[in-house]
Amino acid sequence: MRPNSQALNLKLLLLGIFFAFFLLFALRSSLSSPQEDLSPISPTSLPKASNTIKEGKAANCSPTCTKIPTSLAQALIHYTTSTITPQQTLKEISVTSKILVNKSPCNFLVFGLGHDSLMWRELNHGGHTIFLEEDEAWIEQIRQRFPKLESYHVMYDSKVNQADNLMEVGKGPECIGVGDIRHSTCQLALKGLPNEVYDIKWDLIMVDAPTGYYEEAPGRMAAIYTAGMMARNREDGETDVFVHDVNRVVEDKFSRAFLCDGYMRKQTGRLRHFRIPSHRDGSAKPFCPL
Repeated sequence: MRPNSQALNLKLLLLGIFFAFFLLFALRSSLSSPQEDLSPISPTSLPKASNTIKEGKAANCSPTCTKIPTSLAQALIHYTTSTITPQQTLKEISVTSKILVNKSPCNFLVFGLGHDSLMWRELNHGGHTIFLEEDEAWIEQIRQRFPKLESYHVMYDSKVNQADNLMEVGKGPECIGVGDIRHSTCQLALKGLPNEVYDIKWDLIMVDAPTGYYEEAPGRMAAIYTAGMMARNREDGETDVFVHDVNRVVEDKFSRAFLCDGYMRKQTGRLRHFRIPSHRDGSAKPFCPL
């Protein structure tokens, strides 16, 4: 269990981030609402005192009043009262949240479903956030608590003890060509995901799953590779890709090889942030920048 000071700091960060997003939401709503009628008010248009009392709710709230979204309120209550803290640290969460502040609402794909999932969805409030999870029982458990989280079951046919062989496989021509991952012949490509996952142009991708801390675990080799190829295959623009647990051998080597050192923006703790541009924008790019 993390020290109490770390848990407290993380809760304060989450509350601060949610509050900032609420202010941004309110500002957007007020800017997008129609302008109030500024014409002179005639005496006949003034409400009677009795009507003002009966309609007190309307009198105390302008047409531009914005309530806090129900989902955001749920997230605030959950993280304020929860004794379980997300796996990522305060500094690691801050890296992704800063990108979301600039890009949200956007398309956010997360490999993994956990105690931080509600947070990621609300930090992308108004956007499209999808979670991919290996454990069906865990998906059902989370759905019972948070039915609005959009998650899908993913099956992995690799194991951590195959990582060295898969690294060599990934260097082959079938693995470095850019195209629809569904039609790839590369052994690392995840081809059994819902079509929606392949069709969406992802702005952010977080790789924090599947399990990878023991030899028989599926490992994150395919998830990291697939995230990188999805980013390269978008028609234009850039994708911010984050990989957690880079202190481990697989996450370290595969993120450097398939997301590329040249695309790495920063590393904070166990989290690496890459920004990968489209490889279909008409400019010839090598798999990794030289």
